[in-house]
Amino acid sequence: MILKHIYTILIALAVASRAIAQDGPIGIAFAEAPEQSSGVCTGQSTDKTLACARQKCVEGGAMAQDCLRVKWCYPAGWSADLFVQHKEGIHWHEYLCGWDSKEALMAAVEVACDLSRRDFIRECSAVRFWDDRGQELQAN
Repeated sequence: MILKHIYTILIALAVASRAIAQDGPIGIAFAEAPEQSSGVCTGQSTDKTLACARQKCVEGGAMAQDCLRVKWCYPAGWSADLFVQHKEGIHWHEYLCGWDSKEALMAAVEVACDLSRRDFIRECSAVRFWDDRGQELQAN
């Protein structure tokens, strides 16, 4: 009888701890296969969220071995995906994350895309944004 009560208590604690964990901050993970595909996921587990981002990259058409785990931020904060193109023509994405407000993120984008500071870049612009809850927003 005592074992049954202990078992019931342990189950209740496990369920409660899962509920508490899900209420905490989230992280954001970015994976990219250069010149091919990318993936973004949010979650609380570093490994699971990065694996999710890699899977989305594969679903976008790249081979799994080409989908690199390029960034993880915890907490995610306000985040952006920057499209960057070199003067020679190749392009890639850079990811900003962990910013405490939309205004701070936009200031970071402005610095990151300041072509006077990066004379080898032809183009730089923010193409995707996420708020501090992990919701993707429309780029302006």
